[in-house]
Amino acid sequence: MSSSLARLLDLQELDITIDQLRHRRINLAQRAELKRLAAAGAAAARTIQPVIEERSALAREEKRLEDDASTVNAKATSEDKRLYSGTVTSPRELQAIHEEIESLKRRQRELEDHALDLMVQIEPLDATIADDQIAQRERQEQVDAVTDQLTIAEAEIDAELASIAEKRAAVVAEFEPAVIKQYDALRDSLGGVAVARLEQGSCRGCHIKLSSVEFDRIKGLPRDVVVYCEHCGRILIR
Repeated sequence: MSSSLARLLDLQELDITIDQLRHRRINLAQRAELKRLAAAGAAAARTIQPVIEERSALAREEKRLEDDASTVNAKATSEDKRLYSGTVTSPRELQAIHEEIESLKRRQRELEDHALDLMVQIEPLDATIADDQIAQRERQEQVDAVTDQLTIAEAEIDAELASIAEKRAAVVAEFEPAVIKQYDALRDSLGGVAVARLEQGSCRGCHIKLSSVEFDRIKGLPRDVVVYCEHCGRILIR
């Protein structure tokens, strides 16, 4: 049994390695990079959204002006046909039609000029949006590449974990379930270190010397008896 108790140290080393591998898996650099890329993407989206909204508003206004200009042009064309149709003979009425046509043409030019101004305003916004789309594609390419790297790194760690899990299962099989249950409980409550050597009267887990009375008591026990540190509660391996 003494050799079996000593094997708890081997079990603990395996568990510590498992903990380290799990910690490494959780904290892989690729995860941090993916978070950074996600944050950069979110920040870029917040930045570009007002530009997209402004561009949409200007485009709607440009469309409205172009539609109005088309309507005015159609009316001017209609009046122009009426002017030369011969159906109107009154000089005063003809003059009024002519003035109406001139007014409509001026209004059409104003609308078209305003629409052109809006087109000029839209151009740099389109350039900004295009640049953002390029940045998005490049960022997505980075995300894809880092995701592939993460998958590979995780697979490597998972393979190590699977190998160690097999070794752990073999060591666990050497003990009674009650011993493993106590060992696991101590690991949970003592920061992952449930077992320590007893050397020169001191627990190597908490590094505190046992009292003379306790040390003498332990020395008098059979070596297959499970004993615990009176200070930290760890299983002591003699």
